[in-house]
Amino acid sequence: MNTSILIVDDEQEIRDSLSEVLTDEGFLTYTAENGAVALEMMKDIHYDIIISDIKMPELDGVTLLQKVKEQAPDTFVILVTSYGSTETAVNAMRLGAIDYILKPIDFDELILRIKNIDLHKELIREVRFLRQEISAKYNYEHIIGESVAMKKMYRLIDKVAPSTSTVLVAGRSGTGKELVARAIHARSERAHRPFVAINCGAIPETLFESELFGYKKGAFTGASKDKDGVFKAAAGGTLFLDEVGEIPLQVQVKLLRVIEMREIKPLGSNTIIPVNVRLIAATNRDLAKEVERGTFREDLYYRLNIIEIYLPALSERKDDIPLLVTHFVNKYNNELKRRIIGVDNDAMKSLVNYNWKGEVRELENIVERAVLLSDGDMISMEDLPERTVGSSGSGYPDNLKEASRSFERKHIVHTLEKCENDKAKVADILGIGLSSLYRKIDDLGIDSEGE
Repeated sequence: MNTSILIVDDEQEIRDSLSEVLTDEGFLTYTAENGAVALEMMKDIHYDIIISDIKMPELDGVTLLQKVKEQAPDTFVILVTSYGSTETAVNAMRLGAIDYILKPIDFDELILRIKNIDLHKELIREVRFLRQEISAKYNYEHIIGESVAMKKMYRLIDKVAPSTSTVLVAGRSGTGKELVARAIHARSERAHRPFVAINCGAIPETLFESELFGYKKGAFTGASKDKDGVFKAAAGGTLFLDEVGEIPLQVQVKLLRVIEMREIKPLGSNTIIPVNVRLIAATNRDLAKEVERGTFREDLYYRLNIIEIYLPALSERKDDIPLLVTHFVNKYNNELKRRIIGVDNDAMKSLVNYNWKGEVRELENIVERAVLLSDGDMISMEDLPERTVGSSGSGYPDNLKEASRSFERKHIVHTLEKCENDKAKVADILGIGLSSLYRKIDDLGIDSEGE
């Protein structure tokens, strides 16, 4: 994105010459005849750098500097002064000016200083986000799993990460979709730039636009200052929209435009801002069905679903459960200052056979609880919640007829959950007629609406 520069000087000749030189260098330039006009212009446009004369009518450069630091602290100010006013310029730098330059202006020197400021600003942005993520190298070490399903997912991540294509991560709540998004970001060329995550399910409907696109001061009641949205915060990096299916229809239209045009317009502003962001969305819903219901736009669905990565549920990768349990035991040994060696066989069988409706998140919570409460050096059945006890062994009665009935019931329940209670689809998968499925549901006492 080109650096935007506002030139503030009461002499038109200086404004015009500076504007021409800086425009030729590829900067976006604007001009104002004094500080008061500059402040008005700042209501509509955010400037990266302001070059201001010190002595001007109505509102001088030092006062302008103070106002800029209050209203747009990320904007850098260069003050222009004559030889006799260098003391004033030095004092202004103490107030927050990034630099000062003497009249008559040496254009080559000014351009060099602007480029140094650009580099300085870039380093500040990188350091800020590197510090946020220094404690966690989101690659694959935070995604635990060696099952066939997980290895297939890793291969897909390796293929899509270097691209700029939009990715849709699908999977049940609690499976770790944000970890997948972070792994894609960490393996991309944008890894050194920001990764910004936002949970669309946690945003009130009235605040969606301002959270995504930002707003200008005075755009609505309570907007006391400018605020950047997540698209601008993620500039050059990756934006992760979790639970994208929760976005209201009227906002979906605007999101689609942003994806297609690669530009945003903050609330209360007439200025179009170009954005360079790699988008990763996630959902626990079947967006294709949401399109059929009319709750999700078809055109947006196809824009988001360029590449889909499916994160398998624990029921599809039971072989990974012992690995996850070991990982969480080690994690909470460190966090809770415990010395648990591991999990005994009965407890591990119980964890492997349990129906994890809350997925990896629920498993982690149960292991944390067990590490905290265990009196021995091994987690046993006594340390697990009552709901998981009894899941060890095969999980079926000894009597063959009862075991067959139990297996049939569990298998139908699992298939109903996997197909989100689409009974026609379940009957097709099971290889039975729809009427037979309904009889079995009734006979086995299955709550087909959400067991």
